[in-house]
Amino acid sequence: MKNLFFAALVAMLPFFASAQLVVTGKVTDQNHNALPGATIKIKNKKTVVLSDAGGNFTLSNLENGKYTFVVSYVGYRTEEKAVTLSQNSTIDFALTAQNFLADEVIVRATRANEKSATTYKNISKEEIQQNNFGQDLPFILQNTPGVVVNSDAGAGVGYTGIRIRGSDNSRINVTVNGIPINDSESQGTFYVNMPDFASSVDNVQIQRGVGTSTNGAGAFGASLNIQTTASETEPYAEVNSTYGSFDTWKNTIKVGTGLINNRFSFDGRLSRISSDGYVDRGSSLLKSYFLSGAYHGNKDLLRVNVFSGNEKTYQSWNGIPQSRLENDVAGMNAYIARNELSAEDAANLLNSGRRYNSFLYNNQTDNYVQNHYQLIYARQFSDQFSFNGALHYTQGSGYYEEYRVQNKLADYGLNPVVIPGGTPITKTDLIRRRWLDNDFYGVTYAFNYVPQKNLNFTLGGAYNEYKGAHFGQIIWAQYASNGDIDRHYYDNDGFKTDFNTYGKVNYSPVESLSLFADLQYRRVYYDIAGTENKLNTLAINKTLNFFNPKFGATYFINTESNVYASFSVANKEPNRDDYTDAAAGATPKPERLNDLELGYRFKNEKLNIGANAYGMFYKNQLVVTGKINDVGGNFRQNVDRSYRLGIELDGAYTISKQFILNANAALSRNKIKNFTEYYDDYDNGGQVVSNYQLTDISYSPRAVLFGELVYKPVSGFAVALQSKYVSKQYLDNTQNNDRTINGYWVSNARLGYDFKFAGVKNINLGLLVNNIFDKRYENNGYTYGYQLGGSRITENFFYPQAGTNFLLSLNVKF
Repeated sequence: MKNLFFAALVAMLPFFASAQLVVTGKVTDQNHNALPGATIKIKNKKTVVLSDAGGNFTLSNLENGKYTFVVSYVGYRTEEKAVTLSQNSTIDFALTAQNFLADEVIVRATRANEKSATTYKNISKEEIQQNNFGQDLPFILQNTPGVVVNSDAGAGVGYTGIRIRGSDNSRINVTVNGIPINDSESQGTFYVNMPDFASSVDNVQIQRGVGTSTNGAGAFGASLNIQTTASETEPYAEVNSTYGSFDTWKNTIKVGTGLINNRFSFDGRLSRISSDGYVDRGSSLLKSYFLSGAYHGNKDLLRVNVFSGNEKTYQSWNGIPQSRLENDVAGMNAYIARNELSAEDAANLLNSGRRYNSFLYNNQTDNYVQNHYQLIYARQFSDQFSFNGALHYTQGSGYYEEYRVQNKLADYGLNPVVIPGGTPITKTDLIRRRWLDNDFYGVTYAFNYVPQKNLNFTLGGAYNEYKGAHFGQIIWAQYASNGDIDRHYYDNDGFKTDFNTYGKVNYSPVESLSLFADLQYRRVYYDIAGTENKLNTLAINKTLNFFNPKFGATYFINTESNVYASFSVANKEPNRDDYTDAAAGATPKPERLNDLELGYRFKNEKLNIGANAYGMFYKNQLVVTGKINDVGGNFRQNVDRSYRLGIELDGAYTISKQFILNANAALSRNKIKNFTEYYDDYDNGGQVVSNYQLTDISYSPRAVLFGELVYKPVSGFAVALQSKYVSKQYLDNTQNNDRTINGYWVSNARLGYDFKFAGVKNINLGLLVNNIFDKRYENNGYTYGYQLGGSRITENFFYPQAGTNFLLSLNVKF
């Protein structure tokens, strides 16, 4: 019934519109020159249209009443007009050039726009603030098309992840102000190192598929292009406190000077988040700050950003065995026997319930500090020519600590302990720390040249270097042998350079057609040397050269609708672990993606719809197969051919002044043409090999659906009912129904009330109730198997999410 109700809502979107009043107008500068592409919107509504090549716009289907029209254009002051409508009207705007450069220029080179043949979604500052209750950024973005999020601790605080079109963190390019954020070695983004970062974000653009050329890691599923807080014109102070389930607290203080002498501005934020987590001992203590200072000249913008995150998170990485999840006592006892659990660990498993955490050591924690420094400069040399660039440096260091039971002394380079008259001791309980100390720095740049209104050139790129030190320490051992606390039992260094340059051209031969070409060259050099876990020696040196072309066209049917098509190529280097874990002679190959996008967009003041179809065709995609290397570790292997085919729908409809309906759907087919699975044979030694054809790619649901109904009964008050469905996902690439994450439908409710009184600019009370129907579900997991006693044993693990829980916030802005 829920599926049918959702489908009916989506199907009815186009039929709600009814013709009423029409407003037309023209947007020009003070010299009466048309401003094409200006944004015209109605304040406090989702209504947005763009002016055409002649600066003209049309807003239709308006009801009688009072409206505030807001018109903005890059490089010009935003204009507002309050109008009472009772009949069809004409409203013209003559914008005044700004006397300072706007922050939008910082991300313009890597952003898609209304003329781009790219599938993208913009998330505004207002939307981010409405959904920011202290959960990590992926949870704030989870209601966009094709997005699936996960949380180790089960409540969105601590270690979280995001998948878009089935692609995980390591395949999603993330930039902040055009500066790469992905870790250079794993290519993932760890949002736990950026706590409450959403409070310092102005807007986000999600480009699905390959997207436009950008800096950093290759985009194989999507790009997240984040712009941080822009300067406000007036001074402000803001205090936010949030409290919720699992003793979750968020405390945030923000201050800003506004524009001083119409030139200088300073903004700052200080945040602290703590939570016990839904999972036993899944606690987090997260601290962060964000500082920004800017100089706004007539043609110059200079901005310095410094931000930092400090996290201490109790590990809940292992998930929960399937037998514990299903309360299968016989299965749990079999698991205890197979894995030779101690009496304490066995009691923990049998008595914990679905919030089980396998770790009992009181300091089984992850500890990390990451500091970011950005120096950004932009200059408008003339109406036709501009530049923006940045210097950046990120320093990170930390470790995770863990208790290990009966590890071999030899694996740590330690001698057996000889007790006179006794048998030599070769194993010991110990506590170890695995450290990472890294530096990432570089430069990004972009030149933009607009010789005429229908032609635009961009030349951009970046050069970045990464240095990472990996080492391990034993801080305690039952039998210390010849070790000491300062000794590194493994020690290796990674060095990586990443150079890219791209050229983009947009050309409109006629008013209704926009063409683009985007060519990128990327060179990656990677060097790893030293010793790794279990003391194997590393000596890896790779240079990779990639050419990533993109072409597309957008045809404007009229001022409200357009169609687009594009073809893009992306190449991506293997991760650090793909090199270090690979078996001898099995060097991983780079991955390649050909991405075809076809789409339709329609937008007027009441209805905003996007529909697109895509085909993503992979060569040498790296996947987990179960194959082991010479020291018994698993590593990813290349599969020759795989693909993703899908359809995505995204709609928003303003039913009336009180009701807004938002909905999206992502339907896909995700296949590996030929897949070989390996698993250990404990009966006979070696590994069992099984071959499969046309199996589903793991963690790739065939359907992701979302619907939201927003009700605004009175000014300042809104209630949003949200519902999201994610279909079944396979834990590996064999498409075996015994190794799956069950599909789930989860509903949330969000309430917000804004009001003000003397001396206070705004007070916001917010309430987020997650999982209002107390659905028991899991959104992530993993599996492995082996042959034992003549049968295949499958070990499935899952990450259970919290039942009904809430977050209550109070935000006061002065």
